[in-house]
Amino acid sequence: MIKLHRFSTLALCTVLALPAMMQAQAASTAAMQIAPAESFKALLGNLEKEIVGAAEAMPADKYNFVPTSGDFKGVNSFAAQVKHLAAANYEFFEGWGIPNAVDPKTIEALKTKDEIIKALKTSYEYVHAATDSITAANAFEALPNQPPQRKATRASALALCMAHSMDHYGQMVEYLRMNSIIPPASRKSGM
Repeated sequence: MIKLHRFSTLALCTVLALPAMMQAQAASTAAMQIAPAESFKALLGNLEKEIVGAAEAMPADKYNFVPTSGDFKGVNSFAAQVKHLAAANYEFFEGWGIPNAVDPKTIEALKTKDEIIKALKTSYEYVHAATDSITAANAFEALPNQPPQRKATRASALALCMAHSMDHYGQMVEYLRMNSIIPPASRKSGM
């Protein structure tokens, strides 16, 4: 079970607004219909670009960076943050029958920046495949083998995955800035 430390404001708003947006979309016969997978993929594409960009921005010799000043005892290295994201991307969709799942233990064993970034990109390909499986008919069906109080659906699992990604993106940004690196998403055009 993956525990979130905090939600980003954007992800939380998305999660809270999604049912109302879907209901409003269904109620309006004049509105253009967009398949859930297409709507989610638009958000996912932007999120993935920011996360992969941040992972690529950290130099290889800084991948094991861990803050040393302040109260940072026991925090993950930058590499561990990226590997955790890659592994979690598979765990969120466990049991969905999506092909090409990777055992998270193989990701934990990765050592180099290139290996870790490749695993991160591959994990987002998997998330896209899971997203493609979400339809208007199954988006809000209860997921099997989940505690009923979680009210887990395909849509909420994907929303949780995206919120989790943004949580770790925020941590990655902090690590980049501690190393005087401006995250790609924060750079002005042409830099």
